[in-house]
This record gives sequence, C-alpha cells and structure tokens, in this order.
Amino acid sequence: MRSFLQQFQDLYKPLLIMPLLLAILSITMMVSTSYDDGIVISREVIVQSAAYVIGIGLILIIINIDYTVFQDVIKWIYIGSIVLLLLVYVPFIGVEHFGARSWINLGFMDVQPSEIVKITFMILLADYLEKHKNDLRTFTGLGKVILYCAPFILIVVKEDLGSALVFIAIFIAMVFYAGLDYRVFAKCAAVVILLIPFAYRFMAPHQKVRIDAFLHPNNLSLEGNYQVYQSKIAIGSGGLFGKGLFHGTQKSLKFLPVRNSDFIYSVICEELGFIGGACVIVIYAWLIYAIARVARTCKDMFGSLIVIGIIGMLSFQIFENIAMTMGIMPVTGITLPFLSYGGSSIISNMISLGFVYNIAIKNREIQF
Repeated sequence: MRSFLQQFQDLYKPLLIMPLLLAILSITMMVSTSYDDGIVISREVIVQSAAYVIGIGLILIIINIDYTVFQDVIKWIYIGSIVLLLLVYVPFIGVEHFGARSWINLGFMDVQPSEIVKITFMILLADYLEKHKNDLRTFTGLGKVILYCAPFILIVVKEDLGSALVFIAIFIAMVFYAGLDYRVFAKCAAVVILLIPFAYRFMAPHQKVRIDAFLHPNNLSLEGNYQVYQSKIAIGSGGLFGKGLFHGTQKSLKFLPVRNSDFIYSVICEELGFIGGACVIVIYAWLIYAIARVARTCKDMFGSLIVIGIIGMLSFQIFENIAMTMGIMPVTGITLPFLSYGGSSIISNMISLGFVYNIAIKNREIQF
C-alpha cells in the first residue's frame, strides 16, 4: 500500500495548489475586511481559519474511505438529508438570517444544513443515475429523476432561493453527463419557463424583492440594488492594479455591505485591481480544469458523476457570485467558493475537495 504522502504526490498538482492559494487569499481578505488602522484578528479571521483547519481534517478522513461504500447506505443518506433540511423549522434550533430561516443553531455557531446536503445530494443523485441512466432518454424517465430530487429542492427553495439554484445546477450538470437527451431537456426547460410566473407568486417576500431589484437595477430603494451599486463603485475604483491591500475605501468606510461574504470579490477588485480579480478567475478556472481531469479518468460512473456534480456546484457558485457583484445576476446570497466568509461554506467546499481527492486516489490516477 502506498504511503500517505505518496497518495497526495500522485495527484495533479493544481488540485493541491489552487485551493491553497484560495485559502491564503481568503484569510488575507478576512484580515483586510477587519482592518482598522492596523491588523485586527477578528472573529471572522478566527472562524475562517478554524473552518479551514476542520476542513483539512475532514479531507484526511474522507480520503481513507472507499467512496463506493456510500451506495450501501443510500436509503439512510436520503432520509438523513431530508431530516437535516427540516431541522431549520424546529423551535429553538432553526434560526433566521437575512430573511431566510435556513440555519440551525449549534450554540457556538450557526450552520446552514443545505451546505452539507449539497454533498449528500450529489452522492444520492450519482447513485440513482448510475442505476437508471437509460431512463434519461425519455421525458417520463427524466420526470422520475426530478421526482427523486424534488424534496430537496422544494424544501430549500422555500427559504433560500440561492441554495436551491445551486442544487438545480448540480442536477443539470449530472444528468447531462449521465446521458440526458437534449430534446428531452428542451421539453422540460420549456415547461419550467412557462411555470416561472406561477412560481413567482408563491415565493417568499424577500425572494420577490431580490428579483424585483434585479429587474429594476436603477431603483436603489429596492433591497439588493444598493449593495450592487456600491459593489460596482468598488470594482471600478480599483482600476488596473487596485488601491493596495487593506486600503479599499468602499470597504473601510463601510459603504459596501456584506463585504466579507457575498461581496468579497468586490473588495478583492478594489484593493488588488483588475489584475487581482483576473488572477482569482484564472485560479478558479485552473481548479475546475484539474477537477475535470479526475472525472475524465475515473473508472466508474458513480465516482465520475460525483465529481461532475462538484464541478457543477463550484462553477455555478463562482459565476453567480462574481456576476452578482457586477449586477449581471440577481443578488442571491451565494458565496464565492473557498473565499467568502462562512464556516458552513468553507467546510462544505473542503468536503467536496476531499471527495475529489478520494476518487482520484482510489482510481490510482497518477497525474504529474
């Protein structure tokens, strides 16, 4: 059996280097958003660092588990995932943030169950698609897959539209990879588009406001438009090389809300400029490419589908968050993977990375 270090040495190096660069940048930006005439080790810095340490520990555990064993307990994973999502409605356990009751209180910190369920959702869907991939050739077959996944999306969308969109992105990526017929998808997409006006009527008030704000970007009285307006100023004022680390004025004068989470990319662009923002996108692109190599070389469909789900999740979150800061997409509260503040988000991303490493190592793919 190969030694522990040899397992990591066999991995394609950007799989290790890109997340490390993002972790360093994330903690640096947490220090920057807390900067007050000097470096401050704030709660955000401590939580973010602790989340990365916990995430590394989870990766070390995950890589030593054969990922195929999850198929033996798939029924319990399904039930456990639904129960975890429903905990937000239990009195004294579920808590509300930013108008959405999508968190559970652990005492020392609040955790967003949907972040963890993203991982179990990919495992469940990968198992289902591996066993029913031929069903994707018909509209009825796709309908069965949708019904299998519907409980997750319906529970999440009630409180957190942003997270629900991530689940949908994961779903689309995985079913296409599993062999979904494009004509079947076109029919399904047409039905969904026709239902959008009806779905809007049943959305929560805070969800409607965000959609209205996106459709009327010049109305700063609508929630979300003020943040986007300040975000655009921050990004534009950074110029080519930025104002310098710790010296962003939109951030320090607190014109930019949620600057350590939703709008962390705006802070990066203001302080590190277009060059810094572009480098972040390059790092992400390289990481996605490195993960795609694992999916391409995986020897079984179950493992490949999990990796594709991770690619779908990360790609959508990266696009949505960056586009949101520029006003191209609605403000949804979706975090920027590996960069935004949030223990649940960081741990979820690290677990995803652990599965990528696990699948790469278990398939004995030596990449240099």
